[in-house]
Amino acid sequence: MTKSNGKEVWQRDEIQSPCINICVVHPEARICTGCYRSIDEITQWSRLSNAERLEVMQELPSRAANLTKRRGGRAARLKR
Repeated sequence: MTKSNGKEVWQRDEIQSPCINICVVHPEARICTGCYRSIDEITQWSRLSNAERLEVMQELPSRAANLTKRRGGRAARLKR
């Protein structure tokens, strides 16, 4: 427990989700473009141990480079 404004506040001692509410799955990489977790990691997060969560968290920064952004969308295809 910690104290906030003179009151004791119960807090969970676990690694929180890296979700930033940009939940879009990259079509080829199958990784969320917001938090860089795989679909399996997202669905299993609440059941992972702190050690497993830490392992995932340490891998996330290196995953950003694996995502290639789609450029132009429909408008770019129509110009061809």
